[in-house]
Amino acid sequence: MTSTATRRHAAPSPDPTDPDGLGYRPGPLGRLGVWVTHHRKATALVWILLVVGLGAFAPKVEANLSGAGWQADGSESVAVRELATESFGGNASSAIQVVVHSTDGPVTKGAGADVLDEVTTILEDEPRIADVIAPQPGATLSQDGETAVVLAGAGADPNEMVRVADDLKGELEALSGDGVEVNPTGASLLWSDFNEANLDAMLTSEMMSWPVTLGILVLAFGALVAAGLPLILTLAGLVASAGSLVLINELVPVSIWAMNFAMMFALALGIDYALFLVVRFRAARMGHHETPRQAIAETMDTAGKAVLLSGATVLVSLSAVMLVPSPAFRSMAGGIMLAVVFVLGATLTLLPLVLFKLDGRINKGALKWVHTGEHRSPKFAAWGERLWKRPVAFGLASLVVLLALAAPVMGLKTAMPSIQVLPEEASARVGYDQVKDAFGDGAPGTLQVVADAADAKDTANVLAGDPGIAGAMPAQPASDDSDLVLIQAVPTVDPSDPELGTTVDRLRADLPGSAIVGGAAVENLDLKAQLDDSTPLVIGVVLALGFLLLLIALQAPLISLLGTLASLLSTAAAFGVARLVFQDGIGADLMGFEHQGFLDAWAPVFFFAMIFAIAMDYTVFLLASAKEHYEKSGDPREAMVGSLAHSGRVIFAAGAVMVAVFFTFALSGPLPPKEMGIVLGVAVLLDAFLVRLVLLPVMLRLTGKAAWWSPRWLTRVLPKITFSHG
Repeated sequence: MTSTATRRHAAPSPDPTDPDGLGYRPGPLGRLGVWVTHHRKATALVWILLVVGLGAFAPKVEANLSGAGWQADGSESVAVRELATESFGGNASSAIQVVVHSTDGPVTKGAGADVLDEVTTILEDEPRIADVIAPQPGATLSQDGETAVVLAGAGADPNEMVRVADDLKGELEALSGDGVEVNPTGASLLWSDFNEANLDAMLTSEMMSWPVTLGILVLAFGALVAAGLPLILTLAGLVASAGSLVLINELVPVSIWAMNFAMMFALALGIDYALFLVVRFRAARMGHHETPRQAIAETMDTAGKAVLLSGATVLVSLSAVMLVPSPAFRSMAGGIMLAVVFVLGATLTLLPLVLFKLDGRINKGALKWVHTGEHRSPKFAAWGERLWKRPVAFGLASLVVLLALAAPVMGLKTAMPSIQVLPEEASARVGYDQVKDAFGDGAPGTLQVVADAADAKDTANVLAGDPGIAGAMPAQPASDDSDLVLIQAVPTVDPSDPELGTTVDRLRADLPGSAIVGGAAVENLDLKAQLDDSTPLVIGVVLALGFLLLLIALQAPLISLLGTLASLLSTAAAFGVARLVFQDGIGADLMGFEHQGFLDAWAPVFFFAMIFAIAMDYTVFLLASAKEHYEKSGDPREAMVGSLAHSGRVIFAAGAVMVAVFFTFALSGPLPPKEMGIVLGVAVLLDAFLVRLVLLPVMLRLTGKAAWWSPRWLTRVLPKITFSHG
């Protein structure tokens, strides 16, 4: 016998306001989903044009995006670099240094002399190179005569000089032979070599992560077609965002890291979002026997709303990174945000269309258990009941683990990446070591001091008398009409030694008022100082905006606050693990990297925003489901147990996918991507499995109805958002 409910769903609606026979008026996202099903050709055409049109530019992304931008805008060191480029023949931090080393006698004789001539010719033929300065005895020619440095002045901006390094390094390295080695080095080469190693690592990781991800999704969905949908949707979003970054780079320089991070982040988030919608659609079709259009409306009004709010939380968290006045950080955050927007757009418009068209065929290639199709997981329902009965025991256990892992964060040290982030065979690293051996520990981090000509003598005297300076070159007058001089000074310590910062601070206090201090190593120090100053502000903004968005979504101050604090706890635990791995070197040999004794200085501010965005992603998924159950039942127990029963499996599968994606990115390549892969992977592991599936449900249990209470004045102020449907 057919039930009344089923007959009502199946029969055409006589209500002219309900032409689709939904039985209720859907919310805005439900109407969007229904609209997409009625305008399938237009929606498909728009996405085809986006993916094909923007995708045509996507192959150019690695070649077009810039490699530099790691600077503190407005800093003294950036001012020195700009003055050195304009007034001193390009003798700036972005200049290219070509190290020529002879293993068979003086480098200025015989085969070495020929190689020096060829190096000079190659550099002079490059229009983006300014002055080419031959090796100078006592300055760029070593005392033993075996190592010489040819300086190629920067005739373009730092981003373009990285491209110059890309173009020239192969030709220069090819001159090696007959007992003579040629290794271009310097900041521009460092970024060139790093980007090359990073690209290889990213491609390797991508090749590893896709099959692993597909395997996890097949297990989660039990069907090949359903498992493939998130990957296809994510790929469409990534292709569109890659092409967009190339176009944006024509207007504003975009760091290559923007694409690298966007690939990793959007892949993980896109799969999460698609997973959430696909599971809800299949449950509506297979569990409730609704029509495809009804299932789309229900899916969009519930899971779609959670996805939209989650995406908004991610975008808000990442937008806080824009507060750091550094081009690299702003373009990285912007690149990830752009990828998230495209993935979110594909999830909320293209995915409903694909689900509607596939309908029952979504279960093709099904494993034997797929036809259960039950949205409510008995295993996670049982887990919820267990937490309800023993909340204190489980809550304390998870809290102890998280606090123990977070404790090491108190001793976390940060610094800018050292030369160790490059592979040992990289030209920039080999040349760096040769300069160090030939000219002293501080030679690769030579300081540049620009001062008024009238203060040249006093400047030279301060440099000569400073204990942190091994030696200084004679003052170089400006090549234009500016009344300036440039003095280069070699510090006594390696550029990565913390003592260099003390020397720079002392010089800035003691030098004449007109003198400003710069150089590649000082640019790193200024950027670190800027990051240290910006981090508290960024963290505060992220926490405040994250809480505000949760409050708007849930209309409940207490659980919004607890959800925010729980995300902060998992983030602290991830940084505690990062300190143990990257600062203390625990497991470094096992994971195949050389630890630097610190975490890279950009990690706290950037990773905090990324980790918090992911943590809030799962918070929204779980609490949106809990609110849906509470709206229907008014029962705190049903809200807690029901949320785990209906979203626990999705959170578990999505967490597994994210962990797999992030950890595969940590398996190869230079250190910074390893840092991101391991830190984000650990964060998701802790957040999805310990916080969202244990601690947050326990908080719901212990707070009961108070979790969902809201004062009347607040409900009047906030926009009305509900997660129940029908």
